[in-house]
Amino acid sequence: MILTSKNNPFIKETATLKDKKGRRQLGLFLVEGVKMARECQKSGLEIERVIVAESFYQSAAYAEFSTQETVCVADDVFRFLSDEKTPQGVLCRVKIPERRIREPQNCCLILDGVADPGNVGAIIRSANAAGYTEVYLTDDCADPYSPKAVRASMSGLFFTTLYQGSREELLSTMQDTPIVVADMGGENAFSFSAPQKFALVIGNEANGVSSVLSTAARYTVKIPMSVTQESLNAAVSAGILMYLLKKEYFSTIE
Repeated sequence: MILTSKNNPFIKETATLKDKKGRRQLGLFLVEGVKMARECQKSGLEIERVIVAESFYQSAAYAEFSTQETVCVADDVFRFLSDEKTPQGVLCRVKIPERRIREPQNCCLILDGVADPGNVGAIIRSANAAGYTEVYLTDDCADPYSPKAVRASMSGLFFTTLYQGSREELLSTMQDTPIVVADMGGENAFSFSAPQKFALVIGNEANGVSSVLSTAARYTVKIPMSVTQESLNAAVSAGILMYLLKKEYFSTIE
């Protein structure tokens, strides 16, 4: 059966997942596109339902996503659900993992009020690449499960453990983890020797790191730059620092 109405209860419910309120109520988020859906399947996250466009149903790639839980919808209905400019025809409803905040096992990242979902997703992508498998987000960060953040993470979201809570909650788990804050008043990150385990804090795009986390920091580091440039994008800064602070580890990899 092909769903053809945008007023279908299932379609209307799925559309709410494009908004934070809907994601919270249903405990689900959307993953769109062939490559992202494939990576999501590999990650072990629970895919609650797969939705395919009628035109995709007729393609060779459909077999990869064909299960008893697959729902086929008319192309115009799929465009209604899609957050992409050029939809590829496959969309997954995925369960948001429920996790209690716990102490980091290795080097980790703390996002302190990062407000742009594109930055949040891009940082998670870099964190996964650089081996920061745990990312802690303050409550006022952009939702990492928003379509824009999921897309920007380029599947990094699926392989990274996320925790979200108040600054005080996050700090309570960092008793044995030195905090390193990114700030232009810090020491040169290129000459800084990071401890074996640490939590790197990336602050809000406009206001930087909060006083709560900067006060708790043991170290502060900066990325030196030309006098004609005041700052870098938060995601770019995070990527540079994540690799620099683990340069000894990465220098041994061929």
